[in-house]
Amino acid sequence: MAQGNLGRRLGAQDAAFLYFEREEAPLHIGSIGVFEGEMPYERFVDAIAAKLHLIPRYLQRAVPAPFNIGHPTWEWDLDFDIGRHIMRVRIDPPGTDAQLMDLAAQIFATVLDRDKPLWEMYLVEGLEGSRTALVSKVHHCQVDGVTGIELLMIVMDVSPAPPPPVPPAQPLEKTPAAPPLTRFLDAVFDNISDSLERSVERQKGFLDAVAGEGRGRAIGRALEMAVPYFAVPASRAPFNRPLAGGRKFAGSDFSFAEIRAIRQACGGTVNDVVLAVLGGALGRYLEMHGQHTQGRAMRILTPVNVRREDERGALGNRVSMLLVEVPVDVRDPIERLRLIHQRTSSLKQRGVADGIEALEGVLGAVPPPLQSLLGALPPPPNTLANMVCTNVPGPMIPLYSIGHRLLAHYPLVPIAWEMGIGCGVTSYDQKLYFGLIGDAEAGADVQRLKEFLDQAFIELRAAAGVAKSELPQVGVAPAPGASRRRRAAAPAAGPLAADAS
Repeated sequence: MAQGNLGRRLGAQDAAFLYFEREEAPLHIGSIGVFEGEMPYERFVDAIAAKLHLIPRYLQRAVPAPFNIGHPTWEWDLDFDIGRHIMRVRIDPPGTDAQLMDLAAQIFATVLDRDKPLWEMYLVEGLEGSRTALVSKVHHCQVDGVTGIELLMIVMDVSPAPPPPVPPAQPLEKTPAAPPLTRFLDAVFDNISDSLERSVERQKGFLDAVAGEGRGRAIGRALEMAVPYFAVPASRAPFNRPLAGGRKFAGSDFSFAEIRAIRQACGGTVNDVVLAVLGGALGRYLEMHGQHTQGRAMRILTPVNVRREDERGALGNRVSMLLVEVPVDVRDPIERLRLIHQRTSSLKQRGVADGIEALEGVLGAVPPPLQSLLGALPPPPNTLANMVCTNVPGPMIPLYSIGHRLLAHYPLVPIAWEMGIGCGVTSYDQKLYFGLIGDAEAGADVQRLKEFLDQAFIELRAAAGVAKSELPQVGVAPAPGASRRRRAAAPAAGPLAADAS
């Protein structure tokens, strides 16, 4: 009985997203997809309904254990109605992209109803240019960024005329949730089984620590890197304050070929380039707010996928975190990229992400009733980090839904814990999409940060000597001539907020 429940009981990391959710800080992820043509609502609903058997978790609810004695379990929603999950919205004329982003921010600002499976889609009609948009959100307890992309590949098609989905070999066996007493006893047995497994892990970790290797050593390295951050509070940005609720959104897209060329010319990874661009934008943003940048770095939490190859396709969260100090006072974008690459390489070589994951496993041993109680308490002030920036690789080929091509795909990420602006990044169809989400009060001017992001990218591209590609750039006027530029010298002085074009 307990073994069966362990397969459907949420792990500590997944359950934490339920425990720590607030009305002003919903913890779901999502995206804005823009499609060519006008998509018929009924056909789209039928297409998704025909594939739901491939992702049965989308037919289940997260049900708390009695008295929170254990983590919640996934139970079948016997009254599942797809009409409660895929809604139809018509945007007012003229249906601009700015209107779409405002609407998406409003949709994303509200928590998901826990009395039904934790996902929703909104088909947005009336966009100018005879286009259709899809705003989706799914709770973070159910998926992380990587599994969210895998789900995208399931619900979308790789051609405009795909074969019909394969029907289930047999109907899904949807059993009702057990009575409260049975679920209480199941949770108790699961806790005992989990405690025994953790006891074995602790003994193994102790032996590893004595031998100076394995998980014990990784945890030690992670603590060694983390302690200074707790000892020295982060320098707070204007958006580092309590959240009020409501959201603002701004998005940019850049040529992935240009990103790749910058990486090849200057070294580092795609994620290093992303952080270098973000660092340049944050420097401008701080100066706009009258804050100094000299000798200053922003602490950026970057989620790291630690999912093993044999865990691909499994829902839930398998992420660790790296805390990267991104300099915002370095005028030369190439030097900024070099410093970031040094820092991320050091963190990776020391296995900090593995150590943080192991440490999370230790913290996950906290009894579920205590975890749920901690989630109900007011969070402590955030002195650790300024913002989260997550970069999830996506499909580099065009995708389709009921024959309509997906033209653009902007990520939506949750924000919480006094981090009033968050940044999501994903690749799709030869572009890199940035999604900046801001609290309606703490990060109300997120559009300005997007403008600075565009400027910082142009500046880095020019400094790297990379020619502008033929792909259109959001918010950037076409530059005369596309010849390869020589690396531009960094200005010796002058505000970072100067126009980089």
